[in-house]
Amino acid sequence: MREVSIPLIIRGQIIEADTIPFVARRDELVIHAPDVTRYMDRLILKDPASLTDLYALSVDEIIDYFVELGPRLAYRNNPFMREAMEIAELTSVHTPAMLQHTFDVMTKVFERPFIENYIEHSIGRAYLDGWVRHVLLDRTIDVRAFGARSVHVIAGNGSVIALLTFMMNGVSRSDAIIKVPSNDPCFAPAVARTMIEMAPDHPLTRHVSVAYWKGGEAAVEKSLYQARNLEKIVAWGGFASMGSIRQYLAPGLDLVALDPKLSASIIGKEAFADDDSLQKAADLAAADVGYFNQGGCVSARTLYVETGTDAAGIAQANHFGERLFDAIQTLPVNLSSHHPAFDPLLRDEIDGLRYSDGFRIFGGRASEGAVIVSQEEEQVDFADRLNCRVANIVPVPSVAAALRHLTIHTQTIGVYPSSLKAKIRDECSLRGGQRITRLGYATAGNFTGPHDAIEPLRRMVRWIKDESPDGIVGVLHG
Repeated sequence: MREVSIPLIIRGQIIEADTIPFVARRDELVIHAPDVTRYMDRLILKDPASLTDLYALSVDEIIDYFVELGPRLAYRNNPFMREAMEIAELTSVHTPAMLQHTFDVMTKVFERPFIENYIEHSIGRAYLDGWVRHVLLDRTIDVRAFGARSVHVIAGNGSVIALLTFMMNGVSRSDAIIKVPSNDPCFAPAVARTMIEMAPDHPLTRHVSVAYWKGGEAAVEKSLYQARNLEKIVAWGGFASMGSIRQYLAPGLDLVALDPKLSASIIGKEAFADDDSLQKAADLAAADVGYFNQGGCVSARTLYVETGTDAAGIAQANHFGERLFDAIQTLPVNLSSHHPAFDPLLRDEIDGLRYSDGFRIFGGRASEGAVIVSQEEEQVDFADRLNCRVANIVPVPSVAAALRHLTIHTQTIGVYPSSLKAKIRDECSLRGGQRITRLGYATAGNFTGPHDAIEPLRRMVRWIKDESPDGIVGVLHG
């Protein structure tokens, strides 16, 4: 096992004492981190009025801070980021080539056009920079978005989530305690340490804390997750971690939940009109399945194909499955690869299906991924665990039949042909789908606008109104 020490960072102060060991995922790493329980009094921002210093900053000054920070995060010149990338090789679903590509491109989150676009379309700059007046029937109200004391339980399946968390905390003028994930333990501390090197006394630096503790640890969470300490918990997580957090919820403590999701594709009959269309659809679908090794909730797991379920339709579905598997194998190595830690339980499930007449399998012998083609309109019974570039093709008699498979757990839906999108998006939404995009673009989202059927930045802030009645009798008073 490799061992790594990560500090506890509390609002610009780096703490490396009182460490205890934790075994990270895949049992390849031991994390030594300070015992958070020893520093709870310092970690909690007791007085919410301590956020006042953030209100001396304009939105432009906040953007300037992140624009300056972005280039400093380049791993080639930043030893903290290099260590984060090296450790991610042991804990993530990505190979070194994929990690290098990811670390090269994700700092675009801190480029000025991205931040400005994100602010304007996710909350509105005016509500962050001052009070916005609205004239109603019998009064005027001034509305403003205020920051909150928050804990962010971030996911570790993509370091970009940590970058977004730093940026969202800054632009909302909030105070964040970022809980480090065990499968990406060094990235958030690396960003925070770079902030301290750049501007140790800046209000944005002094309103970020980064801590590691084992998820669900009652000694930490029972003390921390209380309304007198926090206004918001922003949580990206699996069913177990979300269930653990919810047990602490009480009046005054708001959970902004980005629950685990599964994504799908709906491929219309047009894909099977000729060989060129079939290959185009397979290439696009391969990107949705294989990019970033299917590690995100946006990655397609189940693909519903409008081939019909008669013998000819099943033959078409099988042919498409073979093309899809081949296309996955040819994806660029900096975006997709044989999985470095293929799930052994998933492999057992795949091997078990080889003896079933109900499924046909392409690949899955090693860590290259697999395409499982159902021989009737039936998903595999482990559909919620599809990962590691393993997809399930389900033939359906019509697009309407495909829509009936969508649930509230369906996040992104890649659609082919793109003209089909406008026809089905209302029903996709009613059945639970939360993002509809063109096939091949599922992993190309930029997080601006709604995510998981909420607007996260608008949920992260507290909305305050200053009301001025104009003397007209209100509706409730007759």
